Amino acid sequence: MSISEPIGIDDFHRVDIRVGTVVAAEPFPEARKPAIKLVIDFGGAIGRKRSSAQVTQHYTPEVLVGRQVAAVVNFPARQIGPMMSEVLCLGFPDAAGHVVLVHPDLPVPNGGRLF
Repeated sequence: MSISEPIGIDDFHRVDIRVGTVVAAEPFPEARKPAIKLVIDFGGAIGRKRSSAQVTQHYTPEVLVGRQVAAVVNFPARQIGPMMSEVLCLGFPDAAGHVVLVHPDLPVPNGGRLF
């Protein structure tokens, strides 16, 4: 995979990446690809948002509750099966291409913005 075309700092600032804590997680059998439905608390003005995450290779709903994750909060909501996914959880592919979620090494306040 090659590096993307260069962008300016203003482009980076337009992507609003925040940290939140997963407060609810459940299987999402209606999704086309195996996924888990998440409710993530971003605190303050953002509040709780829903997301569908294709993370079933490494995570179960029970393991995700209480975990902090990074997500893009300013993409438009997207219909995923019967639910609206409001934020995009971020991750990296492992050697097999399965998602490993991005999260802070230490606890941080919900709603903190990546910089």
